[in-house]
Amino acid sequence: MNAVAKPVFNKKAITDIRHDWSREEILALFTQPFSDLMFQAQTVHRANFDPNQVQVSTLCSIKTGACPEDCAYCPQSARYDTGLEKEKLMAVQAVIDEAKAAKASGATRFCMGAAWRSPKGRDMGYVTDMVKGVKGLGLETCMTLGMLKSEQAEQLADAGLDYYNHNLDTSPEYYGDVITTRTYSDRLETLDNVRNAGMKVCCGGIVGMGEEESDRAGLLQQLANMKEHPESVPVNMLVKVEGTPMADQADLDPFDFIRTIAVARIIMPKSHVRLSAGREEMNEQMQAMAYLAGANSIFYGEKLLTTPNPEASKDMLLFKRLGIHQESYEIHMDEKEQAAALVKSLAAEQESIKNDKFFYTA
Repeated sequence: MNAVAKPVFNKKAITDIRHDWSREEILALFTQPFSDLMFQAQTVHRANFDPNQVQVSTLCSIKTGACPEDCAYCPQSARYDTGLEKEKLMAVQAVIDEAKAAKASGATRFCMGAAWRSPKGRDMGYVTDMVKGVKGLGLETCMTLGMLKSEQAEQLADAGLDYYNHNLDTSPEYYGDVITTRTYSDRLETLDNVRNAGMKVCCGGIVGMGEEESDRAGLLQQLANMKEHPESVPVNMLVKVEGTPMADQADLDPFDFIRTIAVARIIMPKSHVRLSAGREEMNEQMQAMAYLAGANSIFYGEKLLTTPNPEASKDMLLFKRLGIHQESYEIHMDEKEQAAALVKSLAAEQESIKNDKFFYTA
């Protein structure tokens, strides 16, 4: 009987950043024996991160529903009857209060999401004030507001925004089956605007939408071959919502999801790979396996915009059982002083403006 060759790694191979991955190379990672894939992913993970540390973010929907896009998975689209109530843009102070609660619960990054195709000019003053206020609490900040023009990206960067999230969703080949109102190149242009403004990129996709394994490889190829890898790579598992075109999509094999996490870790060794939507459907064993495959970031709290997320207390209990600790976030003294000044300025502004002026029908 022939002996099976074991994977051999060297330090250079597992820490080098590459931007020239072929689809065939990535598919070869997907299709190798599961234990070999997990071993390789864990080896890469340990060479680049503390393997028992996870970054914790909280996501707040600052404007819900009535989105004009036709993303087939999204309950926030105005085109689908999902029972979701349209909500106005939140007040700045209400967002800051949510951020305070998130920090008290252990989050180090606060992400703010608005169901827009792209923000309008009138929106920018509100969202930049939100960034300044949340930043002033000593939290990392992230936003997802749809497509951005270069000047809008610069406004957010000037306000102190750390990360901007804009997902590619899937491979270029399968993209037209998911959304028709925004092109793949539109998404790439927004990501370029974010990079050029000096912000960090949060970009990933969704699996379980009926795509093939080659599409999952195609998505990861697009991410890994960017000029700079996204600092954060969210891997979402489809949350099937009644009323959306994907409500009756077949369940994804859990091992296919874990393989996607593992391959993302291998080809983007220094990026945070985040467990995002779909964790509510994952048992503890599946989540533990995802951490073993190289996931080292989660969204924490009861909702991800409009879909359920495991309760924060359950996450902390699982962390304790697995020996996982939370990644810390520190800002330098000069940033603290700047943040304090921003909070003081924002508080003064809010004293002079009635609360209802922070709201409008978006």
